[in-house]
Amino acid sequence: QVQLVESGGGLVQAGGSLRLSCAASGNIFSINTMGWYRQAPGKQREQVAAITRGGSTNYADSVKGRFTISRDNAVNTVNLQMNSLKPEDTGVYYCNAFIVAMQASGMDYWGKGALVTVSS
Repeated sequence: QVQLVESGGGLVQAGGSLRLSCAASGNIFSINTMGWYRQAPGKQREQVAAITRGGSTNYADSVKGRFTISRDNAVNTVNLQMNSLKPEDTGVYYCNAFIVAMQASGMDYWGKGALVTVSS
């Protein structure tokens, strides 16, 4: 089985920084795009950032210049460095990856989520 496990959430004051990490494990053949989504209370889940296997990145307008996504293909991890955090960044952050498992078709996998709370 393939799974994604996030770490690094927590409580931080506005203007502070947090780093989220996500590790993919299991019977993996290859990982394509990896990314981070978030869901604020009462709102729909939205994409925050994504990174292709080759390193091309894409960010939501609301986080451009503040968040940086990176990945290490050798160890199947993706990270999200979040700086200058704002209260509106509060939410549950989910790791996402399109993974091709051994002897299987590719599909989207999701982590269970990491809570990020930014206090004003």
